[in-house]
Amino acid sequence: MTKQFHPYHIVNQSPWPLTGAIGAMTMMVGLLELIYLKSFFMMLMGMMIIIMTMVQWWRDIIRESSFQGYHTFKVVNGLRWGMILFITSEVLFFLSFFWAFFHSSLAPSMEIGMMWPPMGINAFNPMKIPLLNTLILLSSGVSVTWSHNSIMGGEKLNVTKNSLLITIILGVYFTFLQGWEYWSSSFTMSDSCYGSTFYMATGFHGLHVLVGSVFLMVCLMRLHNNQFSSSHHFGFEAAIWYWHFVDVVWLFLYISIYWWGY
Repeated sequence: MTKQFHPYHIVNQSPWPLTGAIGAMTMMVGLLELIYLKSFFMMLMGMMIIIMTMVQWWRDIIRESSFQGYHTFKVVNGLRWGMILFITSEVLFFLSFFWAFFHSSLAPSMEIGMMWPPMGINAFNPMKIPLLNTLILLSSGVSVTWSHNSIMGGEKLNVTKNSLLITIILGVYFTFLQGWEYWSSSFTMSDSCYGSTFYMATGFHGLHVLVGSVFLMVCLMRLHNNQFSSSHHFGFEAAIWYWHFVDVVWLFLYISIYWWGY
């Protein structure tokens, strides 16, 4: 091996960005195929390519960080700033949905009856499933913070794992309730600008909850394999940041779209 006189990680060439892009393109084309031809084949193939890419890419990163020692404190600092910028971009992403919602709701046009919710829309009662989902996500924020404090304090690994498992269960429960809410809805995405803004905002948030749950599941697996320590666990910390971001976005969604827009 050649000697390295700097603390940075010069990554090797990897096929996973290319396979991930191919999988994403295949899944998007498959989604169109599902809509117009009622065929799942190409979308499932794209999902399989993405899942295989994720597993092997994460395997490489875990090997580089936990076994090869490439993730020095300088590298972790760069990863930290990368995650901060990523979450900032996600904030701006959701800002566009809130902008669209308030653009339509603060000055309803004649086409939707000059009222909000528009005529014919039976909005969800914010005191039912939406309130329960709010309590679930707030509780998951408490449990994931408990898990983080446990690993930083060097407490027993079981405490960290159990509190993280509680968070994952709450995230899955949230997803189940949101799916039930969509299933029982009396309006669809094509029902005026209310349906469009409602399903785009809450649907993308639900997708982020799914991604965050997978993120935490991977962290639970790594905890089980003793790949985190009290001073070196940025992968877990990044997942916690992401989960708190999902919590905060839901609070804004609940207050604006569910409660104020009811």
